[in-house]
Amino acid sequence: MVVMAFGVYVHVPFCARRCDYCAFATWTDRHHLTTRYLHAVVAEARAAVEAGMAPVTSVFFGGGTPSMVPAEDLMAVLDELPLAPGAEVTVECNPDNVDGPLLATYRAHGVNRVSLGVQAMVPSVLVALGRTHDEANVRRAVDLVREAGFPTFNLDLIYGGAGETLDDWCRTLERAVELDPPHVSAYALTVEAGTPLADDPSRHPDDDDQADKYVAADEALTAVGLACYEISNWARSGHECRHNLLYWAQGDYLGLGCAAHSHRAGRRWWNVRTPERYCQLVEAGGPAEAAGESLDAETQRLEGLQLALRTRDGVPMGSLDTDGLDGLVEVRGRRVVLTRAGRLLANELSTRLR
Repeated sequence: MVVMAFGVYVHVPFCARRCDYCAFATWTDRHHLTTRYLHAVVAEARAAVEAGMAPVTSVFFGGGTPSMVPAEDLMAVLDELPLAPGAEVTVECNPDNVDGPLLATYRAHGVNRVSLGVQAMVPSVLVALGRTHDEANVRRAVDLVREAGFPTFNLDLIYGGAGETLDDWCRTLERAVELDPPHVSAYALTVEAGTPLADDPSRHPDDDDQADKYVAADEALTAVGLACYEISNWARSGHECRHNLLYWAQGDYLGLGCAAHSHRAGRRWWNVRTPERYCQLVEAGGPAEAAGESLDAETQRLEGLQLALRTRDGVPMGSLDTDGLDGLVEVRGRRVVLTRAGRLLANELSTRLR
């Protein structure tokens, strides 16, 4: 029997410190809610299963900092889900929180992928980003992940922070590559409204600088066998993140927890943002949904092309106006794929989809 891809995202909204660039639904002063919150997420998961949840092919615990909360309590959520055989289960971890018992608990409950929030490997850049770990912590965390027997893991990097030179970024890439990761995500720092970063134009990233750093990342990562399969993601064959592939393919997924988003058959919806309100609604036996929208067929089609354009499979011939795009796109079979130079202009090129 063929199992259709179906994902579950679990949002953990607790952090030790909020980064200046972060606009996610996370809090540093709500740790007293941890037990209550995770009980509510278990209840929301249980209700979804009772309503007929499909076999789950991927689970992603994100945040926030999932590795901050007690591992057994977090895994109680996973234990509620009807996992399909071979399901991918990822937990985002801060290198500061990683230790042997934590990882052993994850493995015992079926977690098979860890995503480490590294961001940078240069002390001054880490300080500028508001991160508390250092390079030694990252190396220690990677060693522990390998010792615990995880079949794959990811290093999450960010480039373009204030004061980060191109040499700094190249040092981060060099040190990351030394760890021989099977997957690397490298994201350009973006300015989100309402964040301290947004309020300080002197710290805003420079587009040309970020373009240079993207090229450096692609060169360094592809040189060691990590293929770019989505604009910001590189992996060895077989180590692509299946949960993210589901998003890029417009697949169906359920979000559990406050502010979590869901999608099914062209309808999107999202839960209430604050953990207090989320707990109140779930404890009262009702849904935690805040709002939603249904997409018409044309909107779904266009969004599907926009997502596909970001991937190495590209879009079907004829769906992108390629006039004057020499050097930015190439034809592979009957599909049009962005080149490295094209990936730098993906947002602009997506306006030419038809």
